[in-house]
Amino acid sequence: MNNRLKGTGVALVTPFLADGSIDFPSLENLVENLIQNGVDYIVTVCTTSEVPTLSEAEKDEIVRCVVKVAAGRVAIVRGLGGPNTLELVRQLRTCDFSGVDAILSVTPFYNKPTQEGVYQHYKMLAENSPLPIILYNVPGRTGCNIDADTTIRLANDFPNIVAIKEASGMMNQIMRVIAHKPAEFSVLSGDDAITLPLLAAGADGVISVVANAFPAEVSTMVRLARNNQFDQARQIHLRLLDFDQACFREGNPGGIKALLSLQGKIQNQLRLPQVPVSEKLMETFRKLLGE
Repeated sequence: MNNRLKGTGVALVTPFLADGSIDFPSLENLVENLIQNGVDYIVTVCTTSEVPTLSEAEKDEIVRCVVKVAAGRVAIVRGLGGPNTLELVRQLRTCDFSGVDAILSVTPFYNKPTQEGVYQHYKMLAENSPLPIILYNVPGRTGCNIDADTTIRLANDFPNIVAIKEASGMMNQIMRVIAHKPAEFSVLSGDDAITLPLLAAGADGVISVVANAFPAEVSTMVRLARNNQFDQARQIHLRLLDFDQACFREGNPGGIKALLSLQGKIQNQLRLPQVPVSEKLMETFRKLLGE
């Protein structure tokens, strides 16, 4: 399984219709497009999916839809995280994980636990999870960072904690994990703009937002870099860089949904409190696409 969670993963958006309901035909088309364009796995009901605005029933529906379309061709990861450790344990014991290959679990937000608290949180999840776990470190959203030593400790102590999605932007921290992790543990970029530098430092792949719109380009860049073909990978990275930065200028997933709508793949609809990006940013995307 660890080998299936290397390369290019995509943090999948949730398409909505104007009435706020989930646009399942567009979701199916997105998943098929990603697979046809070479991504290695798909991450569902995560940050980019607007997961705080989804009901439990909707999350289950989305996962079933993605699993059905993927039909075993790529691995499927389900987001499952939060600040209530015991509630997560309950969900791990009762959730239907049919067709799901791994869990992406964000750090416990709002509570601001100590590093020992973070360790004990993931220890309890690891001891109760039926599937491999990917740690998700995004302190800009959660107010909680996983220190390098805590990540390394978890990776060594629990074989079913198989990877970390690192979106802290702390290069020294991430490189320390790469340097001292167990060989079988994967480090995955959680920030499109620094994926190539992290691959050069020894990371194993990315869970990408921008790949929703450019799956072939991101997948190709990652494969080239993992084969040490950095001259060619750098060319793609630099072509995508303006998109990488623009997609996060007014928040995620507002940016990537605007871009996908201009590509004709989804409607530019979000659920409150998220709102569509400004016309100024839309014009930036139009210009970049035109170029």
